[in-house]
Parts: sequence; structure tokens; C-alpha cells
Amino acid sequence: MTPNVPSTFFTDPPHWQWLIVLYFFIGGLAGGSYFIAALIDFFGRPQDRPFARLGYLVAFPAVVLSGILLIVDLTLPLRFWHMLIESNTGQPMLKLYSPMSLGSWALLAFGFFAFLSFLAALGDAGWGPGRRLHVLRPPGIVGTIVAALGAALGFFVAGYTGVLLAVTNRPIWSDTALLGLNFIISSASTSAALLILLGLWRWRSAGGIERLERFDSLVLIVELVALAALVATLGSIFWVWFSVWGVLLLVGVVLLGILAPLALHWRPRTLGRALAAPVAAVLVLFGGFMLRVVIVMSSSGMGTGG
Repeated sequence: MTPNVPSTFFTDPPHWQWLIVLYFFIGGLAGGSYFIAALIDFFGRPQDRPFARLGYLVAFPAVVLSGILLIVDLTLPLRFWHMLIESNTGQPMLKLYSPMSLGSWALLAFGFFAFLSFLAALGDAGWGPGRRLHVLRPPGIVGTIVAALGAALGFFVAGYTGVLLAVTNRPIWSDTALLGLNFIISSASTSAALLILLGLWRWRSAGGIERLERFDSLVLIVELVALAALVATLGSIFWVWFSVWGVLLLVGVVLLGILAPLALHWRPRTLGRALAAPVAAVLVLFGGFMLRVVIVMSSSGMGTGG
């Protein structure tokens, strides 16, 4: 990835590897965790507010880590600011037609709101200077505005990477308009799974965990439908699925990342209640990561596309 991209965006393979896969995955967790936290704050039960706090506590470190991964992957990491500032004039550089430019600014803005909510969540937990910043959490007016704007930006951050891929000239990426949608849905399922895991470790709150499991089950069903639609739109290059990428998609994403967790959500007695929830959550996280591996690597490693 370079700050200045040609009009023929990635006609040659960008050779993205694990740093970008991790950036896509962790950035999705950041946006998804914040969005779920805001939903809980706005519409959840009072007893579920600890899970909202947990989502805010996850979002800020995750967005910082994803930004670091993106910067390290740049050809010249020390020039990362060129993504935001015009080097010749020193003025802000925002290209509304460019998902890369919009994404850079959205990542920065989301980081700001995630930081505010992170401090407020620390305050709710009785830690540090955040004790004075409780007004930054709903239901107050300021907190509601912060959470609403942060959730909107988190939603964007979770999905813009798929849009970024779709506007390239690379095979697979440019052959479907559904990458952004699939990344958003996957971010929701993996973020819910992460909150379930952390909630089990921290509180073992049966009611909150069960509601998150129901939410995750619904999202996984939607994800399965969206993934099937994505594969269907790639009919002209169906041959790519008769390769290692097709096997990883079927086994790693569909079977292990979606169907197996759904089975454990619906029939927890299969492993026992104590094991079913954490195992299902780990499988969802694995499937979300494998989805990004398949999408990035299957096209990044291919020859020049048309």
C-alpha cells in the first residue's frame, strides 16, 4: 500500500500479506465492538451496560492497533501523515471519491470518539481520570452524541475496507459489490463473539451472555446469506473456489466459523453449557479471520487482472 495510488488502482498485485489481513480483522473488531456497545447503551437493558462498557474498552485499543498495522505496512511508514496532509501545502487532504482517503480520515475520527468513550468507560469502572468524564456515556445529551457519532464512524470503519477492495482492478475484489456488506456483517458477528468471551471471563452474566448469543446467532444467519450472495456474484470466476481458497472458505469460514457456532448456540448441550459459549465464540472469531485471509490472499497473490 502506498500513499499515492495510480488511476489503475492495483492492476498489479499489491502483495498484501498478514499485516493487512490483521488490519482488516482488528479494525473490524474495533468498529463492531463500538457499534454493539452503542446499541446496548441506546436500546439494551440497564443490567447489560457492563457489556457496553466492555465494547468501548475494546474499541479504542483495537483501533490504535489497527492504525499501527496499517502504518507499518506502508512502503515508507514514516510518511503515513501523507494520507491526511498534503505534503506540498500542509493542508488537509480529503478526496471524497477515494475510499482510501475517506477511510484514513474515518479511522482518525473514529479513534477520537473511541478514545472519549474509552475514558468514560474507565470512569464507569472507577478507574483513572475517566471518573470525571461520565457525561461522555449515554444517556446524557453529550454522551448520546458521542456514542451516535462514534457508532456511525465505527460502522464505516468496519465496512470501508471491503469497498476499498471493490474499487480496485483486481480479480475477485472488483468482481463483486458485496465485500463491504460482508465485512460489516462479519465485524458484527466477531465483535459479539469477542464480547461474549470477555464477558464470560469477567462476569459470567448468564442473561447478558444469552442475549449476545441470540444476537450473534441472528447475525451469523445473515452472514451466511450474504456470503452465499457474494459467491454467486463471482460466477464468472467460479474456478477460484476449486483451489485452496475455496477449501478455506468452505471449511474455515462456512463450516467452522458459521455453521458450527450456530449449532452450539442452538444445542449447547452438545458440549455442555460451560463449554458451548466460549467454543462457539472462538470459532466465530476464527471464521471472521479466515474470511479476510481468503478475500485478501486469493486476489493479492494472483497475476494481473483485467
